[in-house]
Amino acid sequence: MNLTNGEFTVELNGISHWVKIEGIENNTIPIVILHGGPGGNHYVFERTAGHSLSRTRTIVYYEQRGCGRSAMPESENDYTLDLLIQDFIELKKWLGADKVDLLGYSFGGELALEIAYAIPNEINQMILSAPSLIDTDIQKMIQITGFMTIADKNLYSMISKLQQEGLSIEDLYNRIWAIVEPETVDLLLFENQEIAKENRAMWKESKLINTGLMMNSLQNNPAKTPLIFRLEEIKTHTLIITGVFDRNTGLPISKIIHKHLKNSSLVLFEKSAHFPDLEETEGFIEKINEFLRDN
Repeated sequence: MNLTNGEFTVELNGISHWVKIEGIENNTIPIVILHGGPGGNHYVFERTAGHSLSRTRTIVYYEQRGCGRSAMPESENDYTLDLLIQDFIELKKWLGADKVDLLGYSFGGELALEIAYAIPNEINQMILSAPSLIDTDIQKMIQITGFMTIADKNLYSMISKLQQEGLSIEDLYNRIWAIVEPETVDLLLFENQEIAKENRAMWKESKLINTGLMMNSLQNNPAKTPLIFRLEEIKTHTLIITGVFDRNTGLPISKIIHKHLKNSSLVLFEKSAHFPDLEETEGFIEKINEFLRDN
């Protein structure tokens, strides 16, 4: 493995991917960071928790196909899990690493689990921060409930009326997301609204957008066997980090994953919602370093 710090454009399965390496001087097993969304990017993480983590570990960022600073595939359907896993395998070959650690946040946590399931012998250890299970109704129900718990009277009334229409969970979920304002989404995702404002300012500064194409493709091309039924087959040593106020993927999702991953531990952050990396950055970095150092 002959890595250098810096930003790179790397061709993976015919698509140019943005890759950034930090902390090579630490000479550790690389931690590959997997962003959320689906369809997000690393702009905020690389300027906050990721930069702090690079002081002690070798960090590899890459933005998934069609996300952030990476190029888009030709077809709007070319965002399947199989393709995302193949991209990762190509990235790992480019790195020249026998094994890597994974740190996935939100959907990135779910992708990390899929990667560890697909190539278990090539993954050393894994950290999941507020992981998702996007192909379950459980997560949709958590978000619906989450919006109701932080809604003002007007939004609460609108959601209650939608419920009375007898909509399916998926339709109710989509209708709610169509009516909520950015400020309401911040209340869902963050316990500390000052940090929510800083996060949104960085989103704006990045000028990067989520096209929604990856989410659509993943929903239209689900795995033959949902991940929730394959979790027990994943043996990778795993740390799960979750904020107790997470109204997006939620504590129930993390507990389900922890229950089925026999080689896992769960750490709760008492002042955080969906982003403990932003709301409790110092503790977040400390727990990760402790986990990687002790194992």
